[in-house]
Amino acid sequence: MSRRALGICLTLGALLCVAGAYALTIGRLTLSAEAVWQGIVGGDPMAERIVRTIRLPRVLTAVLVGYALGASGAIFQSVSRNALGSPDVIGFTTGAASGALVQIVLLDGGRGAVVLSAILGGLATALLVYGLARVHGTVKGYRLVLMGIGVGAVLSAFNGLLLVKGDLDNAVSAALWLAGTTQGRGWLHVVPVAIGLGLLLPVMLLCLKALNVMRLGDDVASQLGIPVERIRRIVTFCAVVLAAVATSAAGPIAFIALIAPQLAARLTRSPNLPLFSGGLVGASLLLGADVIARIQPLSLTVPVGLLTGVSGGLWLLVLLLRGAPR
Repeated sequence: MSRRALGICLTLGALLCVAGAYALTIGRLTLSAEAVWQGIVGGDPMAERIVRTIRLPRVLTAVLVGYALGASGAIFQSVSRNALGSPDVIGFTTGAASGALVQIVLLDGGRGAVVLSAILGGLATALLVYGLARVHGTVKGYRLVLMGIGVGAVLSAFNGLLLVKGDLDNAVSAALWLAGTTQGRGWLHVVPVAIGLGLLLPVMLLCLKALNVMRLGDDVASQLGIPVERIRRIVTFCAVVLAAVATSAAGPIAFIALIAPQLAARLTRSPNLPLFSGGLVGASLLLGADVIARIQPLSLTVPVGLLTGVSGGLWLLVLLLRGAPR
């Protein structure tokens, strides 16, 4: 890692700490820094309940989900070699949402069942898109993106059908979840994402050197002795599971996986895959959007997914107008 990249990562980590500490103080009941500290270490029962039960899990959910989406987006954009190759654009998060919606709307499953169904839905979608994009034993980036967009459109329609056909209470709950939100998140939402990052991030780090070489082209990587297809399958599996676990925790958060790796690459100015920096940018974006959603002056309950959708849509328009994705 270059000095600039290291400095950017440390700065983003510091910003996350400051924003997280501030997020613990805001809400319907404003807490002082001393009250937040008492709530964390114990001593004030009311502050302890607010901080430990409500606000700290929400902050950690935003940070971990944002990091998982940023890292997942960096892997997908590297594998597809396309600026639009993020899990939300090519339908993987939509597939994870479909799996979770089946449990929420039709089966009324518990938290564990929703997580498992989201992972299975994301993996099934990834296998379908990967299979459709495979031609003569290889996967072309543009074909992966196009197939993913088509499969994602079909799954979006399927999700809408589930909302119409399901029980009214479950459908309302699912519709709120589909907007993408960190509100009301508890430790049961934090733990699966933390476990997913703890298990899969080391695997992706082991493949990072090979991925950096693969960015020069499959032929060059193969000549250097890198098993291109095996590495691609391993990191794709890890990225799909990360995106699915993140989706199960906070719903389908739009465009974080698309924006974060590209912002990280521009900030660090490094030719290497922005795995660490992309995750930190994703965590910063999602936590920042969550803070803005809470302090916005209209006193409305704004799902964080709407804010990221608006900002991500503008970013996508800029990319298209500049002709970045090719």
